[in-house]
Amino acid sequence: MNSKVLIIYEYQILFGILDEIKESLNFKIIQSKKNNYNEIKSDPKINYLTISKIKVENIDNCLILENTPIKLEKLLETININFLKKQFSNQSNIKIGKYNLDLNSRKITFKDKSLDLTERETSLIIFINDKINVTVKELQKNVWDYSPSLETHTVETHIYRLRKKMSDIFGDENFILNNKDGYSIN
Repeated sequence: MNSKVLIIYEYQILFGILDEIKESLNFKIIQSKKNNYNEIKSDPKINYLTISKIKVENIDNCLILENTPIKLEKLLETININFLKKQFSNQSNIKIGKYNLDLNSRKITFKDKSLDLTERETSLIIFINDKINVTVKELQKNVWDYSPSLETHTVETHIYRLRKKMSDIFGDENFILNNKDGYSIN
C-alpha cells in the first residue's frame, strides 16, 4: 500500500488550502461530495483517509476537524499520523484460510471467537501459510533458527499444541495438515 489519498468530504475551504500546496504534500487530495463519495474509494491498494467537518455515517477512517482553526503544520502532522495508523493496521492483519491473524496482538480470530498465540506460533503459522508441504527441517531452520541436522521434536511438539488449541477454541481439527511431504495450512 504505497499510495495515499486524502478525500476531503464536503469541505471546500480546506480543499482550496491544500490544493494550493499539493506539490509539497506526500499524498494526493481529492474533493468529494455526498453524491460521489462511494465512487472514489475503489482501489484496495490505496490508503484512503477521509477528512470532514462533521461525523458522517458509513464512512470509516474519517478524521473529523472539530477544533478549527488549526495550524497547517499540526493539520498535516495529524493527517500523516492517521495515514500511518491505517497502513500499520492494514499490514498487521493477515487472512489465513477462514481466519484473521492480527500480528500486533498475536490473536487469530474467526467470527466471535479468538485465540491468543505465542510469538513462535504466529511465526509458524505465517511460514507454513506462505508455502505448501513445509518440512520439519525447513521449520527448524526458518522459524527456530536451528541447524537442520539437529535431532529434536520441537517442531512436532509446537504443531501438536497449536492444533490442540485450534481444536479447543474453533473446533478445527484440520487447521495444520501434514502428509509425507510436509505441513500445510488448510
